[in-house]
Amino acid sequence: MEELTVGEAATQTGWSARMLRYLERAELVVPSRSSGGYRMYGLRELNQLRALDLLRSRFQLGLDEIAFAMRLRRDPDLRAAVETWLTGTDPWTPLAIAPAAAWVEWEQEKHERLLAA
Repeated sequence: MEELTVGEAATQTGWSARMLRYLERAELVVPSRSSGGYRMYGLRELNQLRALDLLRSRFQLGLDEIAFAMRLRRDPDLRAAVETWLTGTDPWTPLAIAPAAAWVEWEQEKHERLLAA
């Protein structure tokens, strides 16, 4: 199969050319580039676009949710932070349930550190 330009890929998949550019920026579907810099969609990218559409409709997901899932896969620090929060072992949890006086003290210390920097 020969590769398609963004306009041809849009026509064939039902996604708009503008949305294809957005998906590339979000790193959900990243086409190759021609020597002239044009986006070129091959079989892999076309299958990704079709699968993305099915995923969205089957699980009623927004693109932002899928992009966040992609970030979780790519960023181990983010994944660890979310996992920590989900398990309730978040180091900031004690602060969240602390009395108001503790918040004031914490904020005061924060501002003092910022001024000292």
